Amino acid sequence: MNAAVRIGLRSLLAHKRRLAGTVLAVLLGVSFLAGTMMLGDTMKANFSTLFANADAGTDAVVRNADVLDVPNTPGGVRAPIDVTLADRLRGLPQVAAVEPAVQGVGQLVGSDGKPVGGQGPPTVAGNWLADSHLNPYRLAEGHAPSAPGEVVVNRGAATAGHLKLGDTTVLRTPDPVTVHIVGIATFGQNADGMGQITYAGLTLADAERYLMPQGHDQASELRLRATGGTSQRALVAAVTPQLPKGVEAVTGTQASDESNQQVSGGFLNMFTTLLLVFAGIALLVATFSIYNTFAIVTAQRTRENALLRALGAAREQVLAATLMEALAVGLIASVGGLVGGVLVATGLKALFQAVGFPLPTGGLVVSGWAIALPVLVGTVVTLGSALAPAVRAGRTAPLAALRATDVDRTAGGRSGLLRSGFGLLLLAGGVALAVSGATNGPSVQLTSLGALAALVGVIVLGPVTASLAVRVLGAPLPRLRGVSGGLARLNAGRNPRRTAATATALMIGVAVVTLFTVFGASLKATMDSQVRASFAGDLAITSSGSGAGGSGLSPRLADAVAGVPQVSQAVGLGKGVARLDGHSRPLEVADPARLAGVVDLGQVDGRMDELGTDGLAVSQNEAGRQGWTLGRTVTVSFADGTSTPFTVRAIYQDTGVTGDYLISRQAWAPHRVQDSDTLVAVALKPGVSLSAGKAAVQQVAAGLGNPQVQTRDEFATSAAKGIDTMLSLVYALLALAVLIALLGIANTLTLAVHERTRELGLLRAVGQTRSQLRAMVRWESVLVAAFGSVGGLGLGAFLGWALVKASDDSGTGSFAIPSTQLVVVLVAGLVAGALAGLRPARRAAKLDILRAIQSS
Repeated sequence: MNAAVRIGLRSLLAHKRRLAGTVLAVLLGVSFLAGTMMLGDTMKANFSTLFANADAGTDAVVRNADVLDVPNTPGGVRAPIDVTLADRLRGLPQVAAVEPAVQGVGQLVGSDGKPVGGQGPPTVAGNWLADSHLNPYRLAEGHAPSAPGEVVVNRGAATAGHLKLGDTTVLRTPDPVTVHIVGIATFGQNADGMGQITYAGLTLADAERYLMPQGHDQASELRLRATGGTSQRALVAAVTPQLPKGVEAVTGTQASDESNQQVSGGFLNMFTTLLLVFAGIALLVATFSIYNTFAIVTAQRTRENALLRALGAAREQVLAATLMEALAVGLIASVGGLVGGVLVATGLKALFQAVGFPLPTGGLVVSGWAIALPVLVGTVVTLGSALAPAVRAGRTAPLAALRATDVDRTAGGRSGLLRSGFGLLLLAGGVALAVSGATNGPSVQLTSLGALAALVGVIVLGPVTASLAVRVLGAPLPRLRGVSGGLARLNAGRNPRRTAATATALMIGVAVVTLFTVFGASLKATMDSQVRASFAGDLAITSSGSGAGGSGLSPRLADAVAGVPQVSQAVGLGKGVARLDGHSRPLEVADPARLAGVVDLGQVDGRMDELGTDGLAVSQNEAGRQGWTLGRTVTVSFADGTSTPFTVRAIYQDTGVTGDYLISRQAWAPHRVQDSDTLVAVALKPGVSLSAGKAAVQQVAAGLGNPQVQTRDEFATSAAKGIDTMLSLVYALLALAVLIALLGIANTLTLAVHERTRELGLLRAVGQTRSQLRAMVRWESVLVAAFGSVGGLGLGAFLGWALVKASDDSGTGSFAIPSTQLVVVLVAGLVAGALAGLRPARRAAKLDILRAIQSS
């Protein structure tokens, strides 16, 4: 075994240039995996630190006991509690301080008139806490708010909005409130803010007025500080008997852990899983490059391995020597990938920042698992990919040293027939499963299983179809590029196994890109058609410049717009959440009587205008799923702890604007916390032009937060803009997998040039010019890339169709083929193939003719 180790290491040192491409492919794949894990660890640590710092001085929290869990909302949704409870608790000997904490949504407007933040992270407004131990913010400039209209903002928000001490601006709550900045605060001692969250601190009276439903004597929670020597648990035990029914006390540590766990268990897990999927794709693509490299290198060393066998080396020693070489490559590349992982983690944070998903700030955190697993995976993937070539190397007969050996292998013979039969069985079965899952059910699980089987079938059939595919794709080359094109076509098809393995890596990358492109285009088409079908108004008013963390629209806006002479009808649609028969569900809140003429619900069974204060409207799909019919009584539990029987009084068809559940504003008003609308739909009077109506509505809306006013077509188009952001992110994440595939093409061609040295020398000797030789190698690369790109487009389009249909539970989705984008993907694949062939082509053209002819 020691001899095998020495042989393997010496072989690695002797052929290190040939394995450089493989090292780079493994390094990139491991870098993505390590970077993903490092980023996940960093985000968990950063969120944990954020919540711990925010609650560091709080020993106990008194809050409403009932909570409605809402995804990505730390702590869920709770109703406010009575502020006067603070006076009762201040008299307890275990309590050193009590501060009512009012917290809601409040979005600052910058000096340029644009809202600050709101692209995911919350825009928080609340009362400034006088107790420095309970307040995580510290004044860096100015003073605390003490009069109506005064506000303290965090330094990060002030910088982003170009605001300074003494400025007057607007705070959207969502009603616009004019505020005067009297203080600039840091989070803790020197941080600009709590991550990417913006903060505006008001007086308690202002916070209650603008952020609480009753406008006075209410708080989101009470924060308590214990006297010296009193533990958090002891404080909670002392406070609990003083609390009314429905109110609870928890330790500050528990409250912080709950918020952190909700983020870590929801958003972070989903986020990390998504990145790990792309890391897996990158490593899968790298596997083909590794296999191809070792297969070629092993074939090139047939005579060398045969000589070792003739000198007495056993099969196991030759096998071990090849695996030792693979082990060294895997370890070297994997360790290098850890360094690359730091760069990838940093780059991913910048990428998400660029596309509008800023992540919490903080230093990079690297756990032992994030070091050990990528090294282990990279090494195992390299060894596994090299195993089959290593076994073939061990089977080399000693007599092979006495004869010239052809390294090219075909996919014919008995093995080719077995491969064809097995591949066709997998492909046909996979397609049948995918089609069945997409059309009968539908079933995402069945479709995914079929997609996986079809993918494996395509990979297995690759060597069988490669020769024919290359001949067909390269048919125009002899006419277009003459002898060089004809030779490139023959070279690309002479070793189907190699061509298939090289092209498959690119095929997988292109297939995934195509799948997401088709799926994204179909989502956009579905959203566009649903909005156009269900939005019957002429104008739509949405909150400008704010995303998931924005303030929304003033609930007074719809009535103000309805009073415009050019407007015939305006209705606001807001969001709520409640527990229906024990399950948390999002609610749409609107005035049902005003929906007619601006929102088309399709076929409606029952009466929308008779919902009243205890009526519920449900979509047809959701009613069918729940087994509800008209007249059915459903228990609705709100965040304030009240449970009320609601009657299903209407069942509607289209959900493009309204979602699956709708209640009236009268029903929602007693249970709301901070009221806001997400959309105001406007219908103009007959004869009023869009331009005139839009101008009149904009003039009124400017005084209520200056939201965005769009025509129906503009609104339908903008509703799908988030899909483009998602696709941009996916393309950026898949770029690494495609890069690894292109490295595989370049590496394969470089090795092929080395093994065909004598052949290329003879071509030069009989008159082939350097430029013709370069063109031949480049076109060979383009043909391999064309095989991978065309196959990837076909496979990705089919899988995209299957995924679209399988995920369309309602049967109202649209399927779209974005021909322009797919042509761009194809052209990009061909251009990338040409670029991948540049270096091998230059190396081939530099060969010395006489030395090339003399080589064996």
